[in-house]
Amino acid sequence: MRPGRLAEVLGEPPAPEGTWEREAVYVSAAALRRGVPAEEMVERLRPVSGVSAVEARPNGFLRVVVETPGELVEEIEPLRLPDPWPDFPRTWDNPGFVVRYAHARAAAVWRWARDLGVPATGFRPELLDDPCHRAVLRVLAELPGRLAPPGRAAPGWEAFQVRLATAYHDAHELAPAVPVGDQGPSPVHVARVRLARAVHDVLAGPERI
Repeated sequence: MRPGRLAEVLGEPPAPEGTWEREAVYVSAAALRRGVPAEEMVERLRPVSGVSAVEARPNGFLRVVVETPGELVEEIEPLRLPDPWPDFPRTWDNPGFVVRYAHARAAAVWRWARDLGVPATGFRPELLDDPCHRAVLRVLAELPGRLAPPGRAAPGWEAFQVRLATAYHDAHELAPAVPVGDQGPSPVHVARVRLARAVHDVLAGPERI
């Protein structure tokens, strides 16, 4: 389920909720804002492909569970927002370094994947099921709410980038995107490289550090 499709049905982008470790949950106040009975919105959402569960909460909010959260990376395009972070100190205590290094790491994954023969096609979003990658997807799901049109950063953008970068560092180290040792390229690597590209396109920073 792509968030864009979900937003079309709701009339506005939903907000992610929870950790997404076990299930990918969005919540929405669309029924309240549009003056539509929540149960009517539930009936509209149930037949939508990619929605695995939907319910109306007592407060009128909708809770929507999607089957394949990895599909959201297909909607992410390069933001090309300014890089506001200082270059030094290059330590983990510097949030700017955390963000810029994550951007450079994601760029490196793209280069390594090409050199190691990981295909650029054949993306299967359901393979982004490692807890580390689901944590990255959870942060990426906030992107629509973190941008002020047309493509400008909304308040809290810097903190959002730090959280995305931190999640990506864990994924980069604990669930590598490219083959290691005697491994050959596989569909899992294709999916993880595609996620790295999405992170690269959202974070600001240099291509190399």
